Amino acid sequence: MTSDAPSEPVLSFKDVRIGFDKGDVLTGLSFSVAAQETKVLIGESGSGKTLALKLAAGLLQPDSGTVRLLGHELENMSEKELLGFRRQIGFVFQEGALFDSLNVFENVAYVLREEHADDEEIEPRVRESLRFVEMEDTMEKLPSELSGGMRRRVSIARALISRPHVVLYDSPTAGLDPVTSQTIITLILRLRDTQGVTAMLATHRLQDAFGLANYRFDPDSGRVVHVKQNGNSQSAAAATTFVVLRGGKAYFEGSPQAIADTTDEYLKRFLL
Repeated sequence: MTSDAPSEPVLSFKDVRIGFDKGDVLTGLSFSVAAQETKVLIGESGSGKTLALKLAAGLLQPDSGTVRLLGHELENMSEKELLGFRRQIGFVFQEGALFDSLNVFENVAYVLREEHADDEEIEPRVRESLRFVEMEDTMEKLPSELSGGMRRRVSIARALISRPHVVLYDSPTAGLDPVTSQTIITLILRLRDTQGVTAMLATHRLQDAFGLANYRFDPDSGRVVHVKQNGNSQSAAAATTFVVLRGGKAYFEGSPQAIADTTDEYLKRFLL
């Protein structure tokens, strides 16, 4: 017998609070992310978007409240437990965060070497990840030899190397020109729609958020196609919802259409 009860969210924040010397940044943040959903965090600089990503990865612990990921309450896990657990999470940092002294191959292979993977396993998996982001021909290059967009793509390849269930993106198009930004969004769409990962993405660029909500990657044609938002035409793998942070809490949580149709003056500022 099958149950109609909804499954547990992949990721949830419940009344999460965290602060530093200058005061609280998150003051009771609550929201959840379902399986195969893309949750887009939107907010002004300093609103806590990156902080939320680091909490989701277990890189920081909340002062109070609960962060639950893949059935685990992260604040109850030891650092040793978290080290192993993070292999199920891919993290794309805002500036790529590549090791300057390592070439592209070694940057992407780094996690596998930390896991003491066999050498015969490492090369095909690195090639697979780099092929996915169309960067296989840069394996011998250093990060300093790559453009900003290329470094970001290598960062995505590194995040994918452990075949994670969840991928966290911190402003993945920040500082990039419009054409390169679209390339990065297309890669995120490919990952979402061909591998069904659950994702959380922080950005102040609403055009990126709507790009994820209004388009999907069609593996049959290898192209990005527009998604109709009415009825049931949008697949679960393409589900995208927004959370707008303000005052350390979720000021708004809902669908792309809801924010596009809003009359709220604060939300309308992000649509300009």
